[in-house]
Amino acid sequence: MSVAVNVIGAGLAGCEAAWRIAQSGINVKLYEMKPEKYSPAHKYSGFAELVCSNSLKAARLESAAGLLKYEMELLGSLTVPCAKENSVEAGGALAVDREKFSDAVTEKIKLHPLIELIPGEVTSLPEGYTVIATGPLTSGAMADVIKELCGEGLSFYDAAAPIVTYESLDKEKVFYASRYGRGEADYVNCPMNKEEYLAFYEALIGAEKVQLKDFETHPFSVYEGCMPIEELARRGVDTMRFGPMKPVGIDDPRTGRRPYAVVQLRRENREGTLFNLVGFQTNLKFGEQKKVFSMIPGLENAEFMRFGVMHRNTFINSPELLNSDFSMRTRPEIFFAGQMTGVEGYMESAASGIVAGIGAVRRIKGLAPLVLPQDTMTGALSAYISDPFNSGKFQPMGANMGILPDIGVRIKDKKEKYGVYAERAVSSLKNELERIGYEDHC
Repeated sequence: MSVAVNVIGAGLAGCEAAWRIAQSGINVKLYEMKPEKYSPAHKYSGFAELVCSNSLKAARLESAAGLLKYEMELLGSLTVPCAKENSVEAGGALAVDREKFSDAVTEKIKLHPLIELIPGEVTSLPEGYTVIATGPLTSGAMADVIKELCGEGLSFYDAAAPIVTYESLDKEKVFYASRYGRGEADYVNCPMNKEEYLAFYEALIGAEKVQLKDFETHPFSVYEGCMPIEELARRGVDTMRFGPMKPVGIDDPRTGRRPYAVVQLRRENREGTLFNLVGFQTNLKFGEQKKVFSMIPGLENAEFMRFGVMHRNTFINSPELLNSDFSMRTRPEIFFAGQMTGVEGYMESAASGIVAGIGAVRRIKGLAPLVLPQDTMTGALSAYISDPFNSGKFQPMGANMGILPDIGVRIKDKKEKYGVYAERAVSSLKNELERIGYEDHC
């Protein structure tokens, strides 16, 4: 087709978007500032550079990461086959030789006859259909462009609390209540006595923190409300009891008395399958979070779907701004893709690029937007970033089984349960792609 789609950024998301669009017979102008300019985290000249770990997480289908990659291949992924061709031994994970992986993706992109590479930094928004996939370290000029597009819906720091599944909570130890009984009893409360609180406090202040990169400024230096729970604890043994763990206005219905301290969990999604630990944004290492936060009564066997993070991460308030095909509600010719949309992780970012690419193709061809089934991992992530319910305190989310609709059957064995989730997702996606004639029309 004579029309060309602009794709800004040749990371995982940008490469997937460009590939999906070009594979559908539409010209692409792919903008990439490397090698003329590098972000503080990027060093290699190739596309789809992996800047942290070289692992793309679990390979098995009955895992969230494995299911996502399987779905991406059904949708025509570029990066998943390249990863498999350049994999290294990593047990049950798909890990890659990062330079060979980057080289493979770069070669595929450069050899595609419908993809035109335009080197240099983009400082203004091109005209026409555009996919913005500039990543969490977007350069200053482009960040200004995005801020103008999104207004107040742009964040520069990811300050998120851990998320656990409701199913994994010990219902004998927690209870529903709201402070002072106001409104509905929307919070799950984990009460602590003094002995439990002091043990938790000691473990928290002694836990090991993540070392920030040189280019990152510690988020809590930006504003007080973003302080990590472990830093708050270091201000004094009772500081948390006057902050996020204050028991005022909450009575334990089993004792009729106020607990010494309380951890509140707030619903993370509309379905109520996920809950976050209110006020527990943290910079602790993931293993330390599992160990320390499992000391909270009711969370002893909690299944963590996301650990808390605090780092530099430019992302937009997608539930307020984007449709499920990653197009802007106010500017449907503009799409976002990658970590900037609030999907967290290498493959999650790449998957969002596929979805954005499909969205651009279908709009250009006059087809209805593709709404992927929400019982698929890709569809669930797309729904999460576009559901207005999540816009109030939106935080990025990676692939996890907790965002999928409940199967309605109690299965104790986790592997068996996740296998059922995966089987349902694969069947659902294949049926939907066949229904719309995906291979013929995208």
